Amino acid sequence: MAFTRHDHSGLVYHTSDLLSGVKHAFTTRLGGVSEGMYAALNLRFSCDDARENVIENYRLLCAAIGVDAERAVPTHQLHHDHIRIVTEQDAGKLFCKPRDYEDVDGLITNVPGIPLFIYSADCGITLLHDPVSGCIGAVHSGWRGVALGILPKTAEAMCRTYGAKPENIRVAMGAGIGQCCFETDSDVPDAMRDAIGAAAEPFMERRGEKWHIDLRGINVHRLRKIGISEEQIDLLPLCTACNPDLYWSHRLTGNSRGVQGAVISLGKE
Repeated sequence: MAFTRHDHSGLVYHTSDLLSGVKHAFTTRLGGVSEGMYAALNLRFSCDDARENVIENYRLLCAAIGVDAERAVPTHQLHHDHIRIVTEQDAGKLFCKPRDYEDVDGLITNVPGIPLFIYSADCGITLLHDPVSGCIGAVHSGWRGVALGILPKTAEAMCRTYGAKPENIRVAMGAGIGQCCFETDSDVPDAMRDAIGAAAEPFMERRGEKWHIDLRGINVHRLRKIGISEEQIDLLPLCTACNPDLYWSHRLTGNSRGVQGAVISLGKE
């Protein structure tokens, strides 16, 4: 399968052919109203960017893909494996009403018309859709989340909660830091070995004193283990650290940055 790049009056985002049955987008940093280090499509509230700019960025993005920003629901990412079942009562908790939850890196729902938002400045962002049972998921996975298996756990939660089946789930992974740039000490490979044993070795390469880890490769491996085939998985082959013109990268700039993200929403019935 493949990703398509869209330019909506300067607002640039990607979509996956595998998710053609739902409205969705993987954003870049291009096309919003934020300025300075946050230019331009910053989706991060927890920074010095003006709140009204961030809200306008959400509205511009949602208008471009045809979803309702006023009903959007975000994660509250703490690099754990907690997954929230989003209901109608959650609609609007992005910026229209208070968010009454913390520590959520994965979201699932079968409610039409609620956009689910996840965020990244290097970490993996993945969208899921089962067109048969009619449910969706959105997952943030840094290396800790990869080790904890939050992505396959989210797919399993869709099966358990909504009757989805692995053979029907479609998965699209957006841009994230690649093995080329994800240089770590031994704590990360140790965590991957603890999680999946010797199966982690093909996704890790030692270069001098450091390790380079293929986090997306490990995620794909773990999805295949629960019955999601490679034909059901689409990868956007862009490294956030290699493409600072398109993406913010924590590895490059630390916390002096905005965030990009991804959104998915079932169409209203």
